[in-house]
Amino acid sequence: MVIQVPKETSPRPFLKWAGGKSRLIQQYIPYFPKSYKNYYEPFLGGGAVFFYLQPTTAILTDINAELINTYCCVRDNVDELISILKEHKNRHNKDYYYRIRNNSDGTDIEKAARIIYLNKTCFNGLYRVNSRGKFNVPLGRYENPNICHENLLKVASIALSHAEIQQADFTQVLNYANSGDDFVFFDPPYHPISETSYFTAYSQNCFSKKDQELLRDTCAELANRGVRVMVCNSESEFIRKIYTDINFEIYRIKAARSINSKIKNRGIISELLITSFKDFYLPKQ
Repeated sequence: MVIQVPKETSPRPFLKWAGGKSRLIQQYIPYFPKSYKNYYEPFLGGGAVFFYLQPTTAILTDINAELINTYCCVRDNVDELISILKEHKNRHNKDYYYRIRNNSDGTDIEKAARIIYLNKTCFNGLYRVNSRGKFNVPLGRYENPNICHENLLKVASIALSHAEIQQADFTQVLNYANSGDDFVFFDPPYHPISETSYFTAYSQNCFSKKDQELLRDTCAELANRGVRVMVCNSESEFIRKIYTDINFEIYRIKAARSINSKIKNRGIISELLITSFKDFYLPKQ
């Protein structure tokens, strides 16, 4: 079946995701490698970098099983997924939201539609689970949430059609990336810049300092193989030190922080973009 998509529609994230990179892409462009063959993204999240680059060969992974199932359904069963989302859109109200939120049963496609529906209607588009792995974000205040963006889902399906999508720990990228033909983009849970900024509810697993160091070691091993590595993280002394220790290049990026319980703590902050290489892509003037 040929999916018909308006020409003006371009691939971009179909999920809102905490820490998503859509607004930072323009700052990242000068630092992407000049060339590569195989693309890997071990913390997939909203997939903004993947959708921007549109690599011909990609392995996309994430530890979040619900997220990976959603991507697989968008890739493989987008028409059926859209039909279910239209039902959610027609029935959406407060009671319906909490009924869907509290019911995680169903087929893979029904589960994927549930995640997209909750993502479009919950507070700030957060993905947060409790200690039992149950989604627990309250209903957001939206007058007309875009629950079923049909064209966006179809063009995302086309972009994902050549990608391999798996649930996996980030270290599994070591099983695939081995040479200068490979480019790995890591967007991990950020190291907290304060005690109150520790957001680890992305999955049931916390991302600790030891995990950050394991990620650093994974990056070092990839770089030793000649793989081009790019990592983003918070502007913190700890992150600077562990990547300086392996002689990676560190650049400061300006980002807008929009998720914070206190409005006064939202605004422009610094983040780090870290690379193992200098052969940057330089766009034409």
